[in-house]
Amino acid sequence: MYSLATALTIALTVGIDGALGHKGCGGHEVMRRNPGGPVVHNIEELRNLENAARNGGWIRRQVTDEASAAQSTDPSTECTAYSYAPVTNMKSSFPTIWQTATLVAGDTEAASLFATINATVNSEVPNIKPKGNGHAGDFSNSGYTAADPDCWWTWKQCTKGDPGNGINADFTTVPEANTWGLGFDDGPNCSHNAFYDYLRDNGQKATMFYIGSNVMDWPLQAQRGLADGHHICVHTWSHQYMTSFSNEEAFAELYYTRKAIKEVLGVTPTCWRPPFGDVDNRIRLIAQGLNMTNYVWSDDSEDWRAGATGSNVTQADVTANYQSVVSGVANGSYASHGPMVLTHELTNFTMSEFVSQYPSIKAAFKYVVPLASAFNITQPYVETNYTYPDFLTYTNQSSGSSASTSASGSSASSGSASASGSSASSKASSGSTSNTAKSSAVSTMASGGIVGGLVSVLAGALLLL
Repeated sequence: MYSLATALTIALTVGIDGALGHKGCGGHEVMRRNPGGPVVHNIEELRNLENAARNGGWIRRQVTDEASAAQSTDPSTECTAYSYAPVTNMKSSFPTIWQTATLVAGDTEAASLFATINATVNSEVPNIKPKGNGHAGDFSNSGYTAADPDCWWTWKQCTKGDPGNGINADFTTVPEANTWGLGFDDGPNCSHNAFYDYLRDNGQKATMFYIGSNVMDWPLQAQRGLADGHHICVHTWSHQYMTSFSNEEAFAELYYTRKAIKEVLGVTPTCWRPPFGDVDNRIRLIAQGLNMTNYVWSDDSEDWRAGATGSNVTQADVTANYQSVVSGVANGSYASHGPMVLTHELTNFTMSEFVSQYPSIKAAFKYVVPLASAFNITQPYVETNYTYPDFLTYTNQSSGSSASTSASGSSASSGSASASGSSASSKASSGSTSNTAKSSAVSTMASGGIVGGLVSVLAGALLLL
């Protein structure tokens, strides 16, 4: 595995050329690696494996229902290494996990699409070159000019794109007043079980920005995200600084993450978020060529920095950052729009901190919604047989047609999530709040995997409880 310990901590510092330094996910614990283990073909086999590990031996134990599948709250058990047969069979068609992505030899489909996109990039923004020294955020000798001709977010948070060249602006806020646009970076976390349970029990959906290497490492955990009705987006293949990549590498980081999600979950995302917020017009144009909308953020909880190497951010600081956004409702900051807050499915702390803050967020904001609903994106994937509730439907303000899902299968569909025929009138704004915040969930937020949900592929029942 490529060393993330130093490359993805708080690598971007203030350079001699004046770059501000990033405000974004630090990746100091991007995720536990899955070194592989006994081959499993579906969620039941994984649960049997976990039960055997919990019992101190390899004695298979029958999983008969959701309750028996959800017994463990021990992260070492829930992160039991496994080899998912469909992923094992297709690994040769993908870049090496956690290494910088490049075009895979013999992948003519990817090569053809890249050639088309590359021609557009070289025509529209020929003067924008890769930045920095390596991919870990060292931009100290980038020689970038104060005029910011590339609309480089890392320089001074430019988000306007380049309308003259057809390069769209980034989305940083949601259009609905007093509405929190909810999303989490860096998943799927093998230990997200208690966290996802909490979201499910509160009828709360979110946008999940999944790292391609994590999807390949923890495919069954990724499937739960879709089965629970969350909105799935791309967070690149290796979680490095996008503007440091060549055109081919940047394309591959997006393309193969999108492909991994398609192969494992059965849907093709049309949205992404750059790690560290590191994007410029060259990268925006490559993403647009892949039909991906770029979501950045308006506010940073800095949850990723608590405990990061070299960081002086405390857990109390993170709580204060959350509360600063919450207080914006009372002072009228969100009278005409809503914040898009950077939060993470990264560590026990980042997940449990959100759980502890959720009651105050719900009390202050009129609505808390996933980004697809916030922007009325009813078809968030390329597949047209999967629909999502628009804002009015999600917030129970409309009796419009219910959104149902049918995530089409793929070559790795042996266990891919497929939810069909379920109502998508979410109870997110009126569902049971459970303000006890599940003390067990908070204290064991590092527990997880995929509970309840994917046995029998849910038949859509978990999409909106």
